[in-house]
Amino acid sequence: MAVAQNSKPLSHRAIESMKPKDDDKGDTGENRGLRVTCGATGKKSFFYRYRHPVTGNLVQMQLGIFPAMTLEQARIKLRELKQIRHLGRCPATEAKEQLNLEKIKIEQEAAKDKFTVTALVELYLTQYIEDRRLPNGTVIQGARKPKGQSEVRRTLYGDAVKVLGGNVAAEVSRQNIIDMVMAIVERGANVQAGNVLRELTACYDYAIGLGRFDDDFINPALQAKTSLKRTKIKLTANKGDRVLDDAELTMLLKWLPGSGYTDPLKNVIRMTLWTGCRTGEICPALWKDVDLDKGIYHIKESKTDVSREVQLPQQAVEFLKYLRLSTDSCLFPSFVTKEPIQQKLLTETAWRLRQENRMIDLAPWTPHDLRRTVRTGLARLQ
Repeated sequence: MAVAQNSKPLSHRAIESMKPKDDDKGDTGENRGLRVTCGATGKKSFFYRYRHPVTGNLVQMQLGIFPAMTLEQARIKLRELKQIRHLGRCPATEAKEQLNLEKIKIEQEAAKDKFTVTALVELYLTQYIEDRRLPNGTVIQGARKPKGQSEVRRTLYGDAVKVLGGNVAAEVSRQNIIDMVMAIVERGANVQAGNVLRELTACYDYAIGLGRFDDDFINPALQAKTSLKRTKIKLTANKGDRVLDDAELTMLLKWLPGSGYTDPLKNVIRMTLWTGCRTGEICPALWKDVDLDKGIYHIKESKTDVSREVQLPQQAVEFLKYLRLSTDSCLFPSFVTKEPIQQKLLTETAWRLRQENRMIDLAPWTPHDLRRTVRTGLARLQ
């Protein structure tokens, strides 16, 4: 329902007289952003509507129910949230994070006599890997960058928590972990198996360092790692050297438009071939970092921690001018979240297409092979 254009401040009487079919009412002046809605049952709710300080997307968060929350109380709450917003932070995001933290605390209290693998993983993630905010607003940076933080969480929850999450951490055996790792290997995900084993080992080490286990406790993930070394099973990726030749590139470019990749993924592949950038640098691209007039893409964060400017070829510039008409803040948005598409979807989609026999008939290739192909081609052209 649209917010009514109102030049008068909200009043108790105006809110009290609202009916279910009335338009939402908005406050004015220093209280602009405060709005009141009247639901179908007659329940009246206060909301704060604002633009996200980073994405610019419209955000709305509920403040309370009238008359349990008075207009003055709603305005006081609004001013508190506006202070957070003026500091470049998102009140709704912080409120959600606070709820999550409270939920975790409740769960930890309920299971304090049962320190499960899930609790072990959460301890490692929230206290070491991920950024955390102190009550005074100070942010303590985690051990990994934002992308790495989400990857570690995905890695541990995708396998370790899924398989062992309900087990008491102190009772997990070397064999439990070996069985979990081998199940990952059997599905052909050797690198993922290595990642899970590495992060779970670190989880246990972190908790041991904090005294969460008895003094004589031995890290079962470290024991499993030692055992698996003896099997000579490779849990790391081979160094890539695949380069597509001109004929293969021609086949790929002809196949791509009708392939099973989504449009954003197709565009990421095209941009990789046009620029030679890593797909991890292209997927999160935002329009604010692209200067189409100068033909430059400014990469602020890269694998090497060095920001740089990439000169865009004319073909890429013309394509991006067309793409700009149909996208919002990011170049390659997810259809679901509207946020930048995740790099892992390239690999996941390729795996699915191969399983369904819909992948192009070329020798196995990865998105990073395209970057290597561009570098090799440029070297050939001197």
